[in-house]
Amino acid sequence: MKRILLLVTLFACGGLTLKAQPAAERPVALSDTAIALDAKSAPAVEARLLTQVLNGSDDSPVMNVKIAIKNITPTFFSYVSGWATFYDARGSRCGEGLFKVDDLAPQESADVDTPGLRLRCSPTGWRVVANNLLTRTVDVAKPVETQMQPEASMAERPAPVNYVISIDGEEHPIQVNNPIVLKVGNRNHTIVLKAH
Repeated sequence: MKRILLLVTLFACGGLTLKAQPAAERPVALSDTAIALDAKSAPAVEARLLTQVLNGSDDSPVMNVKIAIKNITPTFFSYVSGWATFYDARGSRCGEGLFKVDDLAPQESADVDTPGLRLRCSPTGWRVVANNLLTRTVDVAKPVETQMQPEASMAERPAPVNYVISIDGEEHPIQVNNPIVLKVGNRNHTIVLKAH
């Protein structure tokens, strides 16, 4: 009885796992838009297939495909890369190619190719997966900076004062925390003016 209950629980968990997979990670028809997700499983970029003739075979594979990548987030990406994967009628993978885009603004599209592709079938479906979605440095979350009031900053910082040490009528300029060395007789004396 315990084994049966354990098996039922395992099958139920497996079914929930399959249902929890986002639809964007599954292949779509060649005429449909494929969605790539970011690290938080939110849609980040979408891709449209621009090359219409995709008749590859083992003897004569398709070596390159053009796709349009669109940034569908409010974030500016300085670099986007990923894989475009193609599937035959049985759902078997029959080719994949790497794509990359530099500087992709929000809602901007860029036409790219897929170098390294060896498409060995006439695909019926495809998908895209984003490997890198790098944002600009200014788009990274920063801690809230507090603005100092001009009056407060002036009140805290006193105006600079020039000090002069006069020894037997001989004047020597000195700054706070900067030592000066004076020779008195045949001995050197180091003098440091410090704030109290």
